[in-house]
Amino acid sequence: MPETGAPAGAPRSQRFGSGGQRARGGASDGHGASGRDAPLYGALDLGTNNCRLLIARPARDGFRVVDSFSRIVRLGEGLSRTGRLDDAAMERAYEALVLCGERVAKKGIESSRLMAVATQACRQADNGVAFIERVRMDTGLRLRIIDPVEEARLSVEGCLNLFDDTAEAVLVVDVGGGSTELSWLKRGGAGFELDGWMSAPIGVVTLAERHPEPAGAGPAVIEAWYEAMVEDMGVALSAAPIDPALREVFAAGRAHLVGTSGAITSLAGIHLRLRRYQRNLVDGLWMSRGDCENAARRLIQLGPEGRAAESCIGPDRADLVLAGAAIMEAVQRAWPSERVRVADRGLREGLLLQKMREDRRPRRRRRRR
Repeated sequence: MPETGAPAGAPRSQRFGSGGQRARGGASDGHGASGRDAPLYGALDLGTNNCRLLIARPARDGFRVVDSFSRIVRLGEGLSRTGRLDDAAMERAYEALVLCGERVAKKGIESSRLMAVATQACRQADNGVAFIERVRMDTGLRLRIIDPVEEARLSVEGCLNLFDDTAEAVLVVDVGGGSTELSWLKRGGAGFELDGWMSAPIGVVTLAERHPEPAGAGPAVIEAWYEAMVEDMGVALSAAPIDPALREVFAAGRAHLVGTSGAITSLAGIHLRLRRYQRNLVDGLWMSRGDCENAARRLIQLGPEGRAAESCIGPDRADLVLAGAAIMEAVQRAWPSERVRVADRGLREGLLLQKMREDRRPRRRRRRR
């Protein structure tokens, strides 16, 4: 069942800043220490499909990226069938984490400035905690399994400066490998206020495993297969704990979506017909609902081999990209909006901004007796 509500420790009236200037490689977060002498921070995200690391230095308008790493590990492969992390999947993730640990050590990042988290696959798997403990014992990396509410909040935090300041509401959609986090925000007096959230237990890996692509099928069968994925996600979205009247704000064009994941960045790359992925062209891009649908149709027409040959997709994601497109289409049907903003940022950026903000707060001096 989907998890819904307002983030723990963050009441429904929680306010988020209304944006600011975009930081190079990161999100905006006001003022802070900057320059080459500023300490390095790291954010490590072990997801159901990817293992990603971001190393950055605080800057006046957010942070500057120093190094990054991303590898598809498919940690959640087969999890929906067995309830456990597969041995081969754990080895793939372990190897990627070792590389992350080496980068962190090479950069000399202090342990207090490394935020390492794991999400849906480790939350769901019976042996998820045991795998995290093995990683700690062998590599020294201390990953913390976060719950869906924190995952959703961090994704919002990382995308704040992509919100349209004139919008009345925003829906942030974070499509993962094993779940999809959705956060609805409404404009308040000092920015955007969280109106509600949900975590649907459907991501690109789980949806693709539930609906294998029919091999060698004709257009009608392929279209029915894709539509089945859209409907599957649509059922999950029907549990959204949001006042239906808010849909009218979206339908009237007074709100917009923000997509933060490979699902939407892949659609953006196809839409722009990029020969190679270029983050500077994708991050912050505005796409219409029609643009998203046309990109999805092109992916369907390309077929598995054609998708694998696309530089913005590649063979590792060729069998997952349409599941991501189907999830986005289901969201756009449920929450009709002609505008969606593409975010090549999210949880890792949220982790960095949160920690940098905490470290900037002056510590209270102890009173002498």
